[in-house]
Amino acid sequence: MDRNLALEFVRITEAAAIACGPWMGKGDKIKADQAAVDAMRKRFNNVDFKGTVVIGEGEKDEAPMLYVGEKLGTGQGPEMDIAIDPLECTSNLANGKPNAISVLAAGPKGSLLDAPGSYMDQLAVGPKCAGKINIKDPIKKNLKNVAKALGKDVEDVTVAILERPRHDDMIKQIRECGSRVRLIDNGTVSAGIAPAMPDSGIDVMMGIGGAPEGVITAAALRCIGGEIQGILKPHKSEFEQQAKDRGLSLDKVYSTNDLAKGDNLVFAATGISDGPLLKGVVFTNYGFLTHSLVMRSKSGTVRYLEAHHHESLKK
Repeated sequence: MDRNLALEFVRITEAAAIACGPWMGKGDKIKADQAAVDAMRKRFNNVDFKGTVVIGEGEKDEAPMLYVGEKLGTGQGPEMDIAIDPLECTSNLANGKPNAISVLAAGPKGSLLDAPGSYMDQLAVGPKCAGKINIKDPIKKNLKNVAKALGKDVEDVTVAILERPRHDDMIKQIRECGSRVRLIDNGTVSAGIAPAMPDSGIDVMMGIGGAPEGVITAAALRCIGGEIQGILKPHKSEFEQQAKDRGLSLDKVYSTNDLAKGDNLVFAATGISDGPLLKGVVFTNYGFLTHSLVMRSKSGTVRYLEAHHHESLKK
């Protein structure tokens, strides 16, 4: 993928982050999300590519913009699939909590799994642990393998997991192994990528989260050599039917490459509130300061971008 196009994508996540940043802690997640969606959709109009949303705000009858199947871009340039979450951790941002980001993944047509808007059991690790995990193995075995690959004691391994009743037994097993637990309210994309970032403090992400988020996480890990495995866990009959209609198996372990294929993927994200990957939007006397990252699987490069947005210079 062209490097200039990758930078255009990070400008899109910047715009969404700036738009919804003012809603932090104000208790209105609907308006916060709408601000991010509006800004992201507007910015997409300026990018020279033929995009199709494969993971977005929902089906057309549920979302007026950025719905699954919507066409993005000017219609000129490469044909690409787009997976987006204009505001991941909507509730966190509305409640003034950390870990909210604006994020997108993109790749050639057919490269991103058309996942149903349901749940997926996930296990994500960084490059040193790739090939050393199996989501069907007992938690103890996976944690031992991760510790060995990282050159750590099991007691020093940190696991990120959503704080949900469905994970009570899993959290108990992790603690019985002696490993550290980082409970998160929301934000499986950040948590899933974090094990591949050397200074994140997170070694593993596991547990049941959103299947669409799993695809976005996979795109990022494809860029930097990490690994994610996932098993679809539809929580409603309609999502089970969606999976079957799309030819997806509820028994299959989906690999990183099943979720995000090929060597021409891009991942872009901008922080909205502080998290393990990125700092949030900072309000300054000249406008805004944003922290973003952009990755391309073709180069394997991770670029962190600090941007100063001067409102007085906008035309």
